[in-house]
Amino acid sequence: MTPPTDRPSNPGLAWWPLGLALLILVALTLLPGLATDSSGRADHTAATLLFATMSAGFVRGVGFIPHNLPGRILLSGQATLIFALLAALRLMQIGRLPAIF
Repeated sequence: MTPPTDRPSNPGLAWWPLGLALLILVALTLLPGLATDSSGRADHTAATLLFATMSAGFVRGVGFIPHNLPGRILLSGQATLIFALLAALRLMQIGRLPAIF
């Protein structure tokens, strides 16, 4: 089976998704309360968005591009950015980031 022709043969490292994933990894390791609400309970939406950002960032950052289309879409650099923006909005909504809007 030959790989699809629309994907690069040797994509290489993608530094900004990898850097963002590492930043989230360090932040959640040092500040695990980042994904909690004001009463200290886990905010599952914020945690899911942060972990989706981190996962997509690591996968794309190390240069892996999945063969199937859904995986390629969900683990792309663009998905990393979308997950990060949604996570930032959620963290602003629960008061963990200062509101900038």
